Amino acid sequence: MLFFLITCASFIFFYKSLPLKPLPQWACEMRLLSLWFWKEVSFLHISKLIKTSLSANFLKIPSKMSMKKKALSSKVENVEATGEICVLDLPDLILDSILERLPPDGLCKMASVCTAMRDRCTCDRLWERHMKRKWDRVIGPAAFTEWQLHIVSRKDSGFLERSQRRGLMRSLSRLWPLSLIVPNFENTGLRKSSLPVHSVMSCYLALETGKFWFPAQVYNRENGHVGFMLSCYDAELCYDSCTDTFQARYPPHGRRAVAVENGVTWDRLRAPPNDTTPHDLHISECLSELRPGDHIEIQWRRNKEFPYGWWYGVVGHLESCDGSDNYCRCHESDMVMLEFNQYTRGSRWRRTSVHRKDHREEGNEADGFYGGIRKLQSNDEISMWRQLWPAEVLE
Repeated sequence: MLFFLITCASFIFFYKSLPLKPLPQWACEMRLLSLWFWKEVSFLHISKLIKTSLSANFLKIPSKMSMKKKALSSKVENVEATGEICVLDLPDLILDSILERLPPDGLCKMASVCTAMRDRCTCDRLWERHMKRKWDRVIGPAAFTEWQLHIVSRKDSGFLERSQRRGLMRSLSRLWPLSLIVPNFENTGLRKSSLPVHSVMSCYLALETGKFWFPAQVYNRENGHVGFMLSCYDAELCYDSCTDTFQARYPPHGRRAVAVENGVTWDRLRAPPNDTTPHDLHISECLSELRPGDHIEIQWRRNKEFPYGWWYGVVGHLESCDGSDNYCRCHESDMVMLEFNQYTRGSRWRRTSVHRKDHREEGNEADGFYGGIRKLQSNDEISMWRQLWPAEVLE
């Protein structure tokens, strides 16, 4: 700094000692050129140079920074360097909030952008919301168990396919060099990582595309046939996204083949309320608490070769009771009277009685066989049966 001051003072004294004469024309041109040059050089660039020089000479930058500060500042530095904002530069909380608002097809499109977006868009947390919103009413524990078996079968088929492919490779390698064979398999994309089969997204897409047949129950099967009014039967269902309906396959009835029904709407479906299979007797645990007026579902089948269906009914009064609430003792009796009021009075399907303490499958080949009973506790279930009530009384 002292050397700089001495040099400046010497130059000033030397300049004053010179005679004052007009400058030549080339000097004036050079002065104008210098003014144009300083006009073009922005003050911002000069300030950056000064700042860089000062920071290099006087400021001491710590040699180690915490990984957390680097992660927080890296996104901002990336934006400043490129001048463009990328979706991945957004904070994690904001990005997750955006992805939560995307529909399923939007998540699928975002997942195909890059590896980072694929990991975010395929996480179970995002797809569980879509699964619950659309499929929660018809997908139950039975469907989940079937999905696990479906995953195992896919893994086994994939292993068999890879084994067959390896066997083909061995056979071809005896005829041609291996270097001529391997590139053909790489070009087919077989080595690309696929979506994990156990993910929620994989299950959702399998349901949406109709590749997964899941177990559920159908109200008023076979397009509301009069013989199945106010009943609910087990079936395997496949979704058709074009019509927003389902195809149902019912278990075979005796010698009859599998019955197929198309165009089953959402309002006719429900998840199985228990894990009892259609050929097993349901264990009735509510018989001791049944009273007149309770809403129930009871298993019924035409003969013992047929699967059970669930039929709607109510608990009625015994023939020895006058129906008075003050004097009714029906709940103390060993017998329970069940009524199916969708049938006309005098019909053989109108009423039946079951034993409260020692209930087993009861019936005959003429009237069918009655199985287990479940009491309806939910108003939604009762309301659903009332919506399906037939317009006319059945015979």
